[in-house]
Amino acid sequence: MRDHPHGDHRHPDIWTGRATNRVQWLAALAGAACLALGIELAVDSAWESGVAALAMSVVGCIAAGLLILYGTLAFVHVAVKVDGECLEVRCGHIGVPRRRIPLSHVAGAEFAPRVTPRQWGGWGYRWRPEKGTAVVVRRGEGLVLRLWDGHVFTITVDNAEAAVRIISDRLHPPVADPAS
Repeated sequence: MRDHPHGDHRHPDIWTGRATNRVQWLAALAGAACLALGIELAVDSAWESGVAALAMSVVGCIAAGLLILYGTLAFVHVAVKVDGECLEVRCGHIGVPRRRIPLSHVAGAEFAPRVTPRQWGGWGYRWRPEKGTAVVVRRGEGLVLRLWDGHVFTITVDNAEAAVRIISDRLHPPVADPAS
């Protein structure tokens, strides 16, 4: 890490932050178990008790397993990137869902010291009419963006205070002193 003179408040060209929730791996295991049960029923079942009931069980287990797996693996972690033009949020291992917000659409950024899944109705990509939209992968600090159109977007991310500083500096660049 380089030391900067005290008066130098330059930030990196690109800031990145992450947040992870390892507890959600347990839910992913439950989804894998449902998926395995569905496959086991389809392969090893005697088909004597009725094809319709067995087919519904197989389809139900496989569908539940896939939904649980996607719902948990998509929100095991979140990655945030801030560059000179926009803020990008990518969720999970494949980066979906993804949201890209141009900094020209951001009216302000605030630090939230405590964001919890309970405030938003659980983990994941959330929307509440009175609060806005959020990506919540764990409890803890977060970044709150106030957009010019009145919407609010909250993200749980480590080192959110640094993100707020960098975004605020990019929204309101320092004015050069004409005397210098």
